[in-house]
Amino acid sequence: MRDSTRRALEHAAELTRNNRLVEAMATAEPVILAADEFESDEIRQWLADHADDFTPED
Repeated sequence: MRDSTRRALEHAAELTRNNRLVEAMATAEPVILAADEFESDEIRQWLADHADDFTPED
């Protein structure tokens, strides 16, 4: 996965943790839609591996 894609996903996770879901979607959606089939697979795996990144820390 491209570094820019990973950074966008990480930033979206941070925004989600801060209850800024609309901004998180606006950040992640363009890179997800622009991904080719191989990067889409990597994004899907990254999201599965980092699902806890999208929840607030206690």
